[in-house]
Amino acid sequence: MSRIAYVNGRYVRHAAASVHVEDRGFQFADAIYEVWALMDGRLADSEGHFTRLQRSLAELEILMPMSPAALLAVLRETVRRNHVRHGLVYLQISRGQARRDHVFPDPPPPPTVVVTVKAVDPVALDRKAAAGAAVITAPDIRWGRCDIKTVGLLPNAMAKTAARRAGAAEVWFVDAGGQVTEGGSTNAWIVDADGVLRTRDVDANILRGVTRANLLSLAETLQLRVETRPFTVAEAKDAREAFFTAASAFVTPVTSIDGTPIGDGRPGPVAERLRQHYMQQARLAAL
Repeated sequence: MSRIAYVNGRYVRHAAASVHVEDRGFQFADAIYEVWALMDGRLADSEGHFTRLQRSLAELEILMPMSPAALLAVLRETVRRNHVRHGLVYLQISRGQARRDHVFPDPPPPPTVVVTVKAVDPVALDRKAAAGAAVITAPDIRWGRCDIKTVGLLPNAMAKTAARRAGAAEVWFVDAGGQVTEGGSTNAWIVDADGVLRTRDVDANILRGVTRANLLSLAETLQLRVETRPFTVAEAKDAREAFFTAASAFVTPVTSIDGTPIGDGRPGPVAERLRQHYMQQARLAAL
């Protein structure tokens, strides 16, 4: 079966999908994106992703291409046409096509909207989480507005390629003060030596992860001690547990950082408990 993509009002074969050569997403990375986990054919954490989508568009002064209800209908129809039950739904919105000029075009062109869907094996994801993941660290060389979910991901791509070549699943960025900011495509967490669950606060240069926000609420419900404050690489290596979160990873335990085992080198009980509860909650709330 051919994969189907949505591009500017049309459902087309994935292999034939295209945008104009002067689309500003291609020319300037002048675009934002969102990714939803697909659970049993439904979009997980839908409200949080739509809220962040609208914030990212507003921060870049890109027009919302259609109402949230209409966009949700497009996402669902793209899922239906691809016959995918478990996977990822990718949405990208650029400022649109315009003569190449650094200045935002005025009047603004219609935004370019692209939606794709891909299948993911949930059993394989569970198997990876059960085994745990290795992480490496790298200097954070990204721009100063990582809170906006833009497609300008070259530093992330470079760092995640280095991680793959090192046999690791993810990279954790480290700022000039030696503090971990976030992962290449995830948010970073530890259970520190005192048993406190910690992740970086969103006042720092990090993405406001939807899975992260839901996990903070879940941790409070489970009466875990939680602090949104930074931690160093040394603190992470001395932690009882570590893990990362994202729509594509849910809650994935980290078993080593730069080759140093975390705890006993196996997924820890807090991460496993949070993953179990998060998956149950996300499935029930998926739209």
